[in-house]
Amino acid sequence: MTRARGFSLVELMIAVAVTAFIGAVIAGTYQQVDRASTLVRDQAARASAVRLSLARMTRELSMAYLSDHYDLARYRDRPTLFLGGDDKVLFTTMAHVRRYQDTAQSDQAVVEYLVDRDPETGEEALLRRVKVIIDDETDRGGRTELVADHVTKLTLRYWDRVRKEWVREWSTRSAEHANELPPRVKIELEVKGQDGKTST
Repeated sequence: MTRARGFSLVELMIAVAVTAFIGAVIAGTYQQVDRASTLVRDQAARASAVRLSLARMTRELSMAYLSDHYDLARYRDRPTLFLGGDDKVLFTTMAHVRRYQDTAQSDQAVVEYLVDRDPETGEEALLRRVKVIIDDETDRGGRTELVADHVTKLTLRYWDRVRKEWVREWSTRSAEHANELPPRVKIELEVKGQDGKTST
């Protein structure tokens, strides 16, 4: 007749240690998967914000306009304009959307895009300034709003059809482009990921 034999203390400790090791491996794997999932979600959210920003900029730039119909007695220079630099652009557009009924606004506005520090977070971001009254102080006033955060750089180029090349600046206040809008604008945004690396 055989005697029933149980686990020894050493066998029990080995079993507990193996179980704890397997649990630690599973927990570590879960944390890595969760971290990777969070990173992917954050990158997708940033990419989506950049796509929406580019779509908005494209729409507003495509509706940029110049007009010679203004009060010559009141304005020394034409108030409608297009001032494009290497890292910011200021222009009049017909793309303004009235958000409130019965407001003294039209579809015309002065819009400016640039990268600057977000007042709320202190991080660099793509900002949009919109001024619904077009006057001789286009570089001042209006409302500034956040378009996309984590944007570290905005690069703009303008197609010059005479030179047949991309140029870094465009001004309708200059003699060269006094009555001409750029036929094409190239926009490039540099975005900082959660890992600190930048991508274009």
